[in-house]
Amino acid sequence: MNWIVDILHHPSGAAHIAVLLAIVIWLGVKLGRMKFGGISLGVSFVLFVGIFAGHLYNTYIVKAPAADVSIVAMMAQQKEILDFVKELGLILFVYCIGLQVGPGFFAIFKKGGVSMNLLSVGIIALDVVVMLACFFLVFYEPGSGANREHLAMMTGVLNGAVTNTPALGAANNVLGGFFAENAIPAIGNGYACAYPLGVLGMIGATILLRFLCRIKLDEESRKYQQSQEVDPTALPHHYVLQVKNKAVCGRTLLEIREIMKREFICTRVKVNGEMIIPQKDFVLEEDMKMMVVSAEADMDAIIAFIGERLQESWRKEIDAQTRYVSKRIVVTKPEINGKTLAALHISTLYHVNVSRVNRAGMTLFAASNLHLQMGDRLLVVGAEENVERVKDLVGDTIKRLEVPNVGMLFLGILLGVLLGQLPIPIPGLDVPVKLGLAGGPLVMAILIGAFGYRMKITAYTTTSANLMLREVGLVLFLACVGIEAGATFWETVRNGGLTYVWTGFLITVIPIFIGGLVGRLHLKLNYFTLMGLIAGTHTDPPALAFANQTANNDAPAIGYSTVYPLSMFLRILVAQLILLIGLPLL
Repeated sequence: MNWIVDILHHPSGAAHIAVLLAIVIWLGVKLGRMKFGGISLGVSFVLFVGIFAGHLYNTYIVKAPAADVSIVAMMAQQKEILDFVKELGLILFVYCIGLQVGPGFFAIFKKGGVSMNLLSVGIIALDVVVMLACFFLVFYEPGSGANREHLAMMTGVLNGAVTNTPALGAANNVLGGFFAENAIPAIGNGYACAYPLGVLGMIGATILLRFLCRIKLDEESRKYQQSQEVDPTALPHHYVLQVKNKAVCGRTLLEIREIMKREFICTRVKVNGEMIIPQKDFVLEEDMKMMVVSAEADMDAIIAFIGERLQESWRKEIDAQTRYVSKRIVVTKPEINGKTLAALHISTLYHVNVSRVNRAGMTLFAASNLHLQMGDRLLVVGAEENVERVKDLVGDTIKRLEVPNVGMLFLGILLGVLLGQLPIPIPGLDVPVKLGLAGGPLVMAILIGAFGYRMKITAYTTTSANLMLREVGLVLFLACVGIEAGATFWETVRNGGLTYVWTGFLITVIPIFIGGLVGRLHLKLNYFTLMGLIAGTHTDPPALAFANQTANNDAPAIGYSTVYPLSMFLRILVAQLILLIGLPLL
């Protein structure tokens, strides 16, 4: 058994560190699945297991009476390795988050998303205001050299109160420029003190908000269903029409689309009892029957302009015809990434129609100006041999998507790291602002996810691959932060730890109360949507899970996804700005 003893007695060895991280992560994930009052902390529990491991290290190895100089030296080497693993984990985590939210990041500002995101920004600003108020009222002493350390710790408390781990990483990344290497504040301890009540306070505040506003869940559910019925979505809808308007007779499908200024697709037409697939130059005739796919919001206008809707189903006839098939094909060729359906001329050249596009679980109407992305699933209707030609055009090679695009992944990380180190001068500040190893990769991933196709950069990763990389990066970061913070955690608890707990609780609940009242009374948001908005603003999955369980509809998910991308970006940026602006002034 000497080989085990050798591993345990070499803290700076690769095997020792690998064993340490594996144990911390395994226990943390396992314990994080345990529920307390129906709530679990998830992978965040890795941080607390890491703190416990760090405390044991500090007590029984570093400060043990038998500890010699060699052990202390090896522990210093171990810290350097843990720092590298921590930063690498953080980069992987935030970059994969950016790839996930990037494709829809700029679309969130359309329609009602503007007001919801403004409310989210207001809540984030209130979090900072409450944190600074607690700092000046509780910790600040004029002329004291400890103010810089207190501000750093309160930044950790802020991130724990809003349960945002990437922001903790961003703040931690900034501290090295203001403190000596052996005097960097363990802001992970402040984060750990505030985190548990951050999760509970968020859920409790939304419940209390419901009673303050006298909200009845059944009534909110009914109103949400009514709003969904009154406000048609852009989801695809198919129906059968009979041409009755003589003004459209003799005109082609393309001419009718240009006159109406509305997108629709005619997937099939019956001519003399025979079902055919029309092209854009197909001419309509009176009493002709046609199957149309359009956005539900455009359906009434299309019916009124062309003729009347028939309560017919062509499903049996379609199934009985072997000439035509309806198949889902997947975009897997990199050269198709970013091209529009109009640019591919699928209808003209291949005599098939694309009626719907599924992207990351969301069904989109196949408008001619829709930019295709890797992984899109197209619903194609046409003759079987023509559908096969379209498959060759777009790829439809599932195995190609299953192969990780590792080269592009690390190209994006390279560009993100370089962007993060780019100094950004701000008037009035002696030290230029940097996005750092958290902000740089996040911004670059969002840009690549949204506009990568324009630069021939394929950002596609499968959902499982993205989630795997993200979770691995997160647990590595949390384990390293916990192990490093554990050395001083109990000292932190004894010297002001309880203060971090209650100030963190105030940072959690006060902005939620104010923002929730504004969202409910001024913006008239549905309570379920508001719950999702609050969870998304705090980027907190447990709060979203609670909201989903309460609502039993998709309103919380809509609110969460609407504000999540911008909130995540601002949380990471604000955590750095507080320190970059505040520390030089103290």
